[in-house]
Amino acid sequence: MIKSMTGFGHSQVTNEGYKISLEIKSVNHRFLDPHIRISRRYTLLEDRIREELKNFVNRGRLDVNINIEKIDDSLRDIKLDKDLAIAYYYYLKDLAEKLNISQEIRVIDVFRLPEVFSLEEKEENWENLWEVLKEAITIAMKELLTMRINEGQNLARDIMQRNQLILSRVEKLECKSPEIAEENMERLRKRISELVSQQMLDEARIVQEAAIFADKSSITEEIVRLKSHSDYLSNFLNSDDPIGRKADFLVQEMFREINTIASKANDLEMSQIVVEVKAELEKIREQLQNIE
Repeated sequence: MIKSMTGFGHSQVTNEGYKISLEIKSVNHRFLDPHIRISRRYTLLEDRIREELKNFVNRGRLDVNINIEKIDDSLRDIKLDKDLAIAYYYYLKDLAEKLNISQEIRVIDVFRLPEVFSLEEKEENWENLWEVLKEAITIAMKELLTMRINEGQNLARDIMQRNQLILSRVEKLECKSPEIAEENMERLRKRISELVSQQMLDEARIVQEAAIFADKSSITEEIVRLKSHSDYLSNFLNSDDPIGRKADFLVQEMFREINTIASKANDLEMSQIVVEVKAELEKIREQLQNIE
């Protein structure tokens, strides 16, 4: 199934004491090029994230934004330095006595003093976290793939229509080819007549001229290859595999054949057909830039 390289997916998963929000945007690129934005605390998961993304796509630039939030208090631990709190208390009492001020000290007052209480994060259970993150990636990537498939089908239909138009123009060139060959032979006859009138008749030269004109007038090989490439392109568009690079190479070969025909065409109508074919090939090539 043809896929575009443009898509968007997002997810939000809450489990195992974590809340993970994830967004993925993709655009065209020659290779798979993930750019992951995640808190520095969790950068060691980046390699696993990259490997997981490969299970869903083959090409494209992926901008992945991940936010991981701890929502379970059991993942945090409050640490109390009792000795420090007691020392603070006695120092404050002594200071109040010396300054002759109120000695009333509340627990909250001690709590606010530096390093009496500290909030410590418990050691991460990385496997539990990964399972939650993997679920978030799967949900977001499935949404992104749905968008890429829908757009890919639209691109495939457009390319198929243009390919059929090219094929019809190539068949028109094929029908026109004998007429052009006859016109070239007529030019050859005139050239021979000129040589005869100038008393420069040379059998070897006549054979050479005939060979040159025959080569110039024949576009049979190019027509056969163009039609073959067109059939291959149609087959690619019905494939379930990524076809972007293969199809792009095929279109380059089609350009090569039509350019050869253009160099041989010495006819206004054929030249116009060649221009139409090249215009359609250029549009196909532009569309292929966004196909996986």
